[in-house]
Amino acid sequence: MRTLRSALATLELLLIAPATLFMTALFVRNLQPQQFEPAHTAQRIVDWYAARTHLGLWIFLIGFPLAVLLIGCVSLMRTWRADPTLRLTAHEWTVSLRRHFAVIVVALATATSAAVLAIVALHLITD
Repeated sequence: MRTLRSALATLELLLIAPATLFMTALFVRNLQPQQFEPAHTAQRIVDWYAARTHLGLWIFLIGFPLAVLLIGCVSLMRTWRADPTLRLTAHEWTVSLRRHFAVIVVALATATSAAVLAIVALHLITD
């Protein structure tokens, strides 16, 4: 059973990789002017997807992620029903989240502010 879960996880990562590559390329191409790397390579990746709408859009950006969503939901539902330890762990995790909610909010706000500052710094550096 553990081998099946590992194979399923590997399959899902392989199926979601093309969409992740495309989304990353969309972000990276805007970091600096197109004539510099890695923005140039990122733009080439975006152009490749745009030139192949059947493969790039329909299969890589819709079909594969949809397959991952469906396979993942079915797998998680089956595991949830079959594994009482998972249900107990999820309950304990929920109780812990409620108990430490304020600390978690502070941590998320801190991480968000760091991400915003990093994006602003990148923008200032590239202008």
